[in-house]
Amino acid sequence: MKFRLLPLLFLFALTLGALAHAQDVKSDVDKTAKDTADATKNVAHKSAHATKKAADKTADATTDATKKAGHATKEGAEKTVDATDDAAKKSGHAVKKGVTKTVHATKEGAEKTKDAVK
Repeated sequence: MKFRLLPLLFLFALTLGALAHAQDVKSDVDKTAKDTADATKNVAHKSAHATKKAADKTADATTDATKKAGHATKEGAEKTVDATDDAAKKSGHAVKKGVTKTVHATKEGAEKTKDAVK
């Protein structure tokens, strides 16, 4: 009878060993899945932080570029106004000279005509 129980005990011990090994494999798989999830979470967090920093830098650069463009436009407008004022003054001066010469020539012509009529 001892011989009959020995194979059964051996089979029982082998089954318990297989179950223990399966449980160990399951816990290894669970640990690996948890580690992978933690690593993915950390990478996602770092990626989101880097994206936020990049967005902030882009916003700052855009603001600076907009300010510089606005300043350049303002300076250009001021130079255009100054150039227009200068041109207007020069035109006014030239017109004044032309009118003065025309008046003077008209007076001379009128005097010559007056002298010729006498």
